Amino acid sequence: MSNPDSPIKTRREGGIFEVRIDRPKANAIDLATSRIMGDIFADFRDNPELRVAIVTGTGEKFFCPGWDLKAAADGDAVDGDYGVGGFGGLQELDNFNKPVICAINGICCGGGLEVALCADIILAAEHATFALPEIRSGTIADAASIKLPKRIPYHIAMEMLLTGRWLDATEANRWGFVNEILPADKLMERAWEIARLIESGPPLVYAAIKEVVREAENMKFIPALQKITKSEFPTIKTLYTSEDQLEGARAFAEKRDPVWKGR
Repeated sequence: MSNPDSPIKTRREGGIFEVRIDRPKANAIDLATSRIMGDIFADFRDNPELRVAIVTGTGEKFFCPGWDLKAAADGDAVDGDYGVGGFGGLQELDNFNKPVICAINGICCGGGLEVALCADIILAAEHATFALPEIRSGTIADAASIKLPKRIPYHIAMEMLLTGRWLDATEANRWGFVNEILPADKLMERAWEIARLIESGPPLVYAAIKEVVREAENMKFIPALQKITKSEFPTIKTLYTSEDQLEGARAFAEKRDPVWKGR
């Protein structure tokens, strides 16, 4: 368990690592909190025993509204030191090849939505709402401007960026950046259910999937495929020379469940 005084609470169950933003009243992220998140996610990345993370917020009203404007008014510079992973600890974290599930428990806007977009699977409570209101405070939603038009229809992303309008969970699901909508009291149960499924799977394959998807995003198909078949991605090279690769084949031949060791 984490430090009870920390704005970021963590807990671990086997290979599952839960990260909870707990910074009343709104779970906003200031520079110090962002640095803590970066250290936490870097430790998660580097711990071979941890397989999958769940990111959520404390309470039922806010997941995260992003940047703490009150802290900014008190001197937190918008271009200050966000820590090893950039804002929220995930956006600029190098070689981050582990699955992340985001459980949106309430208002998710601004930088909070940008943090959510770093996840691989996004679940939302029925009452969750989403927006990029930066336009109203005269600034740019920088990470969202890069990511969102690639995730959902261009015109919807641009409407959100240009007008700051709010989406409910149903619309977010319709445009495809929310996987599932759940009753609030079932949200974390479902997040942990998916996390346990992922935990039981092959971690080296997950790492390869994450690296290939990330690195191939701006590559043409044939060069990207050839880079995979030639084992030019580090995670692919590790996978194709691993004990787990042999274990998968043996388990299939022996008609049993594989035992993944991550090596």
